[in-house]
Amino acid sequence: MQLNSLSTSIETHPLIGEATSINSDFDPEGVENDSSKLLSQNANEIPHAGITKINTLAGQKIEEFRKVLTKHHLEKHLVVLQDFPDPDALSAAWAYSLIAQQYDIKCDIFYAGALSHQENIALVKLTNLPAQRCPLQNLKSKDLSSYQGFVLVDNQGTTSQLFSVVQQANIPLIAVIDHHSMQGELKAEFVDIRPSVRATATIFTQYLQSGLLTLDSSISAHVKCATALMHGLRSDTAQLMQAQEEDFMAAAYLSRFYDSQLLNAILQANRSKRVMDVIERSLKNRIVQNNFSIAGVGYLRYDDRDAIPQAADFIVTEDNVHTAVVYGIVHDEDEELEVVIGSLRTTKLTLDPDEFIKEAFGQDSSGRFFGGGRTSAGGFEIPMGFLSGGNENSTYAKLKWEVFDTQIKQKLLRLVNPKDNPIQTE
Repeated sequence: MQLNSLSTSIETHPLIGEATSINSDFDPEGVENDSSKLLSQNANEIPHAGITKINTLAGQKIEEFRKVLTKHHLEKHLVVLQDFPDPDALSAAWAYSLIAQQYDIKCDIFYAGALSHQENIALVKLTNLPAQRCPLQNLKSKDLSSYQGFVLVDNQGTTSQLFSVVQQANIPLIAVIDHHSMQGELKAEFVDIRPSVRATATIFTQYLQSGLLTLDSSISAHVKCATALMHGLRSDTAQLMQAQEEDFMAAAYLSRFYDSQLLNAILQANRSKRVMDVIERSLKNRIVQNNFSIAGVGYLRYDDRDAIPQAADFIVTEDNVHTAVVYGIVHDEDEELEVVIGSLRTTKLTLDPDEFIKEAFGQDSSGRFFGGGRTSAGGFEIPMGFLSGGNENSTYAKLKWEVFDTQIKQKLLRLVNPKDNPIQTE
């Protein structure tokens, strides 16, 4: 599987992104010695071959990151998240901001889309997490000259509308920190992409453990950020069921600082009626073939986008179903854009969501994949371009949905049941 092969390559070649500019004066041997001492003191390194390799990689990256932050002392950075950030992205971005403060670096955290999942809304409200919605048009009209650099956290630019605008403003890419598979080559000063861990929150917790920021349980922001990181880590590891050793070690460290009552309040957030309506639609419209449940849910408002992954989470629990794919056309009234958005959930250990989605939907004209995934979950976004809008004509809107619904089913069913022709001709 792609994920496993990437994990192997990471252990063999510990410096991911070693073609980055900062490595011109980087001494891996010296850092390895320093990081071994650092991790022995701060992370209670276990004398096991696999753990030592992972810890050595983490130590090298931590030291490299420290040098980059020192270099950018007194600057202002823009932290760019995916359009619809999840708890892992939100918590990791906050951790970056708090770490950067230690180097007198100011940060703004932006995302273009919306927080529609009830837990994400609760996370931001209850912790005062400093992430701001910045629609594409707002960023285009914003003076970006005050930023000396930008950072990608829990994404590699492929799921953010803001990425191209920031690039066009010629703002340098300082860092890319992510746990997803490599999406393409990015020229950044610092790259820490580790698919061997299950959450970006784990990577940032390792940064905290190393002393880039010393958490203090008497400081409210530290406790709330630790709680957010714990939530992000849990959500991306299916409540630790898919966690690796590094994820468990990160959770153990965060357990000393997080607020369990606050986390419980975040997790108790109720689903909205609109989310329940989308789940109902997915149940009504689903087709099941070869243990795959596939459901199109029609048109959704932009603010209801997170109902799609919640519907996938629900229908994958049906008896005799191991994989669920739910998709719909999401309309952004602010930008007059429409996007086909879908989510995949699977309990089948031999199915790699990243490979499945990339094979099903392929790439755009610039070579960027329409989607990808990680263990047990994946997603895709397909811009509708010229066909966007015009939905005030109900006949046209119905025809448009039928075309996209049929095309998506065709692409999925070619992999699910390649012997059948999903499009029946007269």
